[in-house]
Amino acid sequence: MHRSARVRFVLVAAAFPAILAPSAGACAQDDAAVERGKAVVEKWCRECHVPNMLAKKRDMAPPFQEIARKTGYDQAAFRAFLDADHFPMTTFRLFDNEKDDVAAYLASLVDK
Repeated sequence: MHRSARVRFVLVAAAFPAILAPSAGACAQDDAAVERGKAVVEKWCRECHVPNMLAKKRDMAPPFQEIARKTGYDQAAFRAFLDADHFPMTTFRLFDNEKDDVAAYLASLVDK
């Protein structure tokens, strides 16, 4: 291997883990989106989507954890769901950034 090829190889090999690893800023941004989504949910959705232990009425909406565990749902699916109207669910007019944050919050519950 020529010297210049070795130098390039070493530089690429050294940079490779940094390229693959998520940046601290991206993780902090994701955490912030989850927290903002949780705040939206607490304000607008909590009254009907109660935790499992409190859901005594059959007409109550499913708890967030149950929604998050639906097979095939991920953050993109949650976001698409929030773009549509769902009778009998009250349609709240959320801004796009709020929908993104709520989708991030629901996606964060998948593994909990």
